[in-house]
Amino acid sequence: MNIKEILDELYNLSVFGMKLGLDNIKEIMKRLDNPQDTYKTIHVAGTNGKGSTATMLETALIEAGYKVGKYTSPHIVRFNERIVVNNEEITDEDIVKYYLSVKAVLDGIPATFFEVTTAMMFLYFKDKNIDYGIIEVGLGGRFDATNIINPVCSIITSISLDHINILGNSLSEIANEKAGIIKTNITTFVSDTNKDVKNACENKDGVVIYPKETYKYKIDLDKEKLQTKIFLENEEYTLSLFGEFQGINFLNVYAVLKYLEINNDIIKKAMLKVKWAGRFEITSRNPLLILDGAHNEDSAQKLLENLRCVVRKEDTSILVSILEDKDIPKILNIFNEIADKIIFTSLTEFHRGLSAEELHNKAIQNNILNSLYFEDIQKAYEEARKSKNLVVAGSFYLLCKFKEVVKFD
Repeated sequence: MNIKEILDELYNLSVFGMKLGLDNIKEIMKRLDNPQDTYKTIHVAGTNGKGSTATMLETALIEAGYKVGKYTSPHIVRFNERIVVNNEEITDEDIVKYYLSVKAVLDGIPATFFEVTTAMMFLYFKDKNIDYGIIEVGLGGRFDATNIINPVCSIITSISLDHINILGNSLSEIANEKAGIIKTNITTFVSDTNKDVKNACENKDGVVIYPKETYKYKIDLDKEKLQTKIFLENEEYTLSLFGEFQGINFLNVYAVLKYLEINNDIIKKAMLKVKWAGRFEITSRNPLLILDGAHNEDSAQKLLENLRCVVRKEDTSILVSILEDKDIPKILNIFNEIADKIIFTSLTEFHRGLSAEELHNKAIQNNILNSLYFEDIQKAYEEARKSKNLVVAGSFYLLCKFKEVVKFD
């Protein structure tokens, strides 16, 4: 089988949907001799900031001389982005190899896409002989397929309302699902100090630390270089990612790295090297083109905070598509504060995607009148680029489609 056939078959596993519980993945990993127990892991959960946090950790541990695997989702352009060792994506050949290895033990197990992908990753990391695996939770935490590891420590980033149809209708319920990664006698670093989050975390039998409350710190934004400076423990750290929230993510990362006895000079060098696609990703500076996977209220608000530092609303258009299960009115109201003009485009070829016209109608229903729509993404881009600044946001699927389809300078 070639890579296209393998990926088609793998994606088709999504028809099984999401099965809450760890029985499937435990049985699969048992049949593969539990490769996830052969290396150290760090578990990363949360609503927003997981990918940035994982990438900061990855960069610092590589800088320290370790061989590091990183598992994240979703991918933006290629499936290969999900499984990485020392910044090198898994090859097409290895995707075929490890899919077939996992498929061979699935007899009688109706595994989902994410369970199979997770099993592939665990086995691949073992064969690559990594020192650390940084494992990002796919959805929630308690019943996520990654939650069979016994990590050296865990991280929970910010928590907000997202996937409420699966995880719960309140922050307390969602926090309880995320806190499901907390394990007995294992330290978990939590960036969110909301009382509902703290209650959920402290109801678990683990050691919980809140770096925001542990350290005295100051975060400054360099609006010229679009970097973040963090003053912490009488030292200054410059982070290549931009945003107050990225500074908060760094506090968690710093706490983990000190827990792992990584020295400050290594941390400083590493933070300048961090790159994370699709999160305030500056594709062009003149004209300014920013790609951001802001797909829920919290991430949209963080995008707004960042943009207010660097652009004027009257000079800015935003190219948008949002999946139907998101809180579209709240996201659009935030985007309306960012941009003088909102240009909708279609994601109907994706599960839960909406047409540009449907999104435009929802905008009108919510009294957002500065919008246009084009089903064709190239036409939408041509209209949006008439502004001095352009932001592409609303869904990671949109970023994927934009990078694959749109021809831009």
